[in-house]
Amino acid sequence: MFYWFMKNLIAGPIVRTVFRPWVSGLENIPRTGGVILASNHLSVVDSIFLPLLIERRIYFLAKSDYFVGRGIRGWAIKSFLLGTGMLPIDRSGGKASEASLNTGLRVLVKGDVLGIYPEGTRSPDGKLYRGRTGVARMILEAHVPVVPVAMIDTEKVMPIGSKLPKVRRIGVIFGEPLDFSRFEGMEGDRFILRSITDEIMYELSKISGQEYVDVYASSVKERVGSRR
Repeated sequence: MFYWFMKNLIAGPIVRTVFRPWVSGLENIPRTGGVILASNHLSVVDSIFLPLLIERRIYFLAKSDYFVGRGIRGWAIKSFLLGTGMLPIDRSGGKASEASLNTGLRVLVKGDVLGIYPEGTRSPDGKLYRGRTGVARMILEAHVPVVPVAMIDTEKVMPIGSKLPKVRRIGVIFGEPLDFSRFEGMEGDRFILRSITDEIMYELSKISGQEYVDVYASSVKERVGSRR
């Protein structure tokens, strides 16, 4: 109920009026069944705009740190995130990564839509970076298609480090679904997982127009941070 209320009566109308989003390829999202929307990641607002622009409810895996704030503000943030489809996960690696994978699989097995940012973090400079192979494992283990999604100009609305959004028009492009059923049963092969992930990133680069850089975005952020 809270999700419907936010999407249809509050956030949705505000986003459409203020940011005038344009959308292409909505017909590429299956009407039923589990599906992964694999998106580039330019801004923190990507996870706000994307759910408001599609009919089906979408779930995202969000850092558990966002859910542990104290006081009224912490409660409000946690309630908003849960109400808008955010699922808390631990990204510290090891067993935590496996738990994150299982959380995503539960969403897909129920026949719902899971939103994933294969880069693992926001792009530091607007370029598209190497994808993490967790998305490929989910695709093969859940036996679902993946739809590449390109967020356009959202970094101009909320650049990294900004506290308040700027009014800019944004866009979303949904590419054609990718079917990797030919690799069924090969989720344990790291070369297959890398191949699938790279194909997804190629499609994202093609529809977004972003320059692709074959290194992890997190590594770039670490290098930049170490120079300061």
